[in-house]
Amino acid sequence: MSKKAKFYHAGCPVCLSAEHGIVDLIDPNKYEVEIVHLGEAKDRVAEAKGKGVQSVPALVLENGNVYHINFGAALKDLG
Repeated sequence: MSKKAKFYHAGCPVCLSAEHGIVDLIDPNKYEVEIVHLGEAKDRVAEAKGKGVQSVPALVLENGNVYHINFGAALKDLG
């Protein structure tokens, strides 16, 4: 059984570049990655904030670790 991870982004060029770079590196046998586009799913901004996301793009592992990658947008600017 694979672990779950969420990749939050806002659809900007920085976010899309990070999505392709990071997601391609993750072994699909170890992690199932859900891609969450917060620009299209604004109702999930609170979810991301609750998990500790402060800016996007960010990868959140099921153990609670949050990895902020580059800087595309502050989470407060999306909600």
